[in-house]
Amino acid sequence: MLDETRNSLQVLLQLAKGQIPQECYPLITSVDFTTANTGSPYFPSPFKQTEATSALKAVEAGVAAAIADLAYGEQKRKMVVDLERASAFLFSTYLATVGGMNKAHPNVKTLLKDTDLLAAQSILYRRLSANLYETKNPGEYFHLHGSLEATAALNMIGLDGHRPDMTDYRQCIKLIEDHVKQYSAKELEQMNADLKQAGVTCLKWDEFKETNHGKRLIQEPPWRVDTLETTSPPVPFPCAPSKAPKPQILSGIRVLELCRIIAGPAMGRGLAEYGADVIKITSPSLSDVPFFQVDGNLGKHAAELNLREPRDRQIFEDLLQSADVILDGYRPKSLERLGYGHEQIVELTKHRQRGIVYVAEDCFGHVGEWAERPGWQQIADCVTGVAWYQGLSMGLNEPVVPPFPMSDYGTGCMGTIAALVGLYKRAKHGGSYWGKTSLCQYDIYLLQLGLYPSEMMAQLRQAHDPEFFELRHHDSVDEVGKRALKTMRRVHPELFEDRHMQECYSRGFRASVKAARPVVDVEGTWNGFLRSSRPNGFDQPTWENWEVDEGMLVE
Repeated sequence: MLDETRNSLQVLLQLAKGQIPQECYPLITSVDFTTANTGSPYFPSPFKQTEATSALKAVEAGVAAAIADLAYGEQKRKMVVDLERASAFLFSTYLATVGGMNKAHPNVKTLLKDTDLLAAQSILYRRLSANLYETKNPGEYFHLHGSLEATAALNMIGLDGHRPDMTDYRQCIKLIEDHVKQYSAKELEQMNADLKQAGVTCLKWDEFKETNHGKRLIQEPPWRVDTLETTSPPVPFPCAPSKAPKPQILSGIRVLELCRIIAGPAMGRGLAEYGADVIKITSPSLSDVPFFQVDGNLGKHAAELNLREPRDRQIFEDLLQSADVILDGYRPKSLERLGYGHEQIVELTKHRQRGIVYVAEDCFGHVGEWAERPGWQQIADCVTGVAWYQGLSMGLNEPVVPPFPMSDYGTGCMGTIAALVGLYKRAKHGGSYWGKTSLCQYDIYLLQLGLYPSEMMAQLRQAHDPEFFELRHHDSVDEVGKRALKTMRRVHPELFEDRHMQECYSRGFRASVKAARPVVDVEGTWNGFLRSSRPNGFDQPTWENWEVDEGMLVE
């Protein structure tokens, strides 16, 4: 795995050519990788997920070290990426607990804020509106996706939005799939487009590469950082005082995170690890998955603002005046329609003569004919060919959505890198910067690394629980994740050791929150969260009087 990780880093550096400051390359290539794993890969999957993300974390570490040299003075720094923690990062929401309860615990909802406003997550029948089903053409599959609303997708295939009588997992799947099977993928695509739903035809990798969008997106690097303006002067890093055990690289940097679910919040979570003050701003009228906030809101403050209301817009624009980074986790042009796209943000802050970094992530990327399509992790995994490769590796002739939201977390890491690069460039050269990445771009990078050979997959099938390989295309992400977690705990217990976790009381959840520790260590600095997690909307929208939870400062 160490050799494969180093190879993955070389591939990544080639793919990202031009998107990393040249002076960061020696730092990146000097990063050490460590692992306790001398055997098989962690995940029952054909993809080099651990290696791919460890390589991304090495780039993150190298750029962060370059920032540390600018902020605190140049010195030789040892940088380490832990492969176990990089793996844990990829399914950290499954490792997290609140009050000792994990995502699947039947009583965990008692500690969560109910942000599932339309019951798209909490009712099984409605949740299975976001799932992979066979169409009327045998061997053709379509990922229906009700997003966080469910009714439109169910109505689209002729079903009621609510069916209180449907409570059995298998019966729900059969009912929905029977209705999907009344249509071809082509018909579903048209219906989907008419209703602006997030579903997609499940393609193989070679098929995706032949689409116009695939051809265009494959030409893109995994992330891109473009210059928005060059008139504002260089901005030194603030190096603000901190209660952390050692200096934090981004201490004093202010981030406004306009994101929900996983990939976008993972960008802000990454910046909070390095000491940035991150305010996650969500709308009280938009749904979010309640448990994802346990892991995704670590280190941040979380405030609610309705950016359609004049009073809340004024509060946001006041916060904006001292912000350094804006994170956009919505479909392209969504924030632009509210007046807060990348060019509009530059216009709103140009008078202060201090540049800003705007980083956006989405599903399909910011170029190509599908750029404005809605989508989520499963949609990217299905359209790029990831799901088909997962199924084929399991000995099936059908796709299966891979375990865990790994492309979400990988995309979040790429967004964090884009933000770090933008901040580094602002400090060295001045100006404002626009970073872009997407779930599909992470999957493209992953697939360009190649798959494990068939011999390795045979070993994985032998080592892991037969129950996992009994999964089929219509099994939900929850079922896939549950079975993967069970078999990984048995085969790789070292991944679940307490040394990879940290625990601290959360005032927001009124319970102890346990979460995965950071992946990267940069010598001479402290990489960690200053405060425990909280639910969306727990904090006031202000940069003033932020607390530090002493329990988070344990190294």
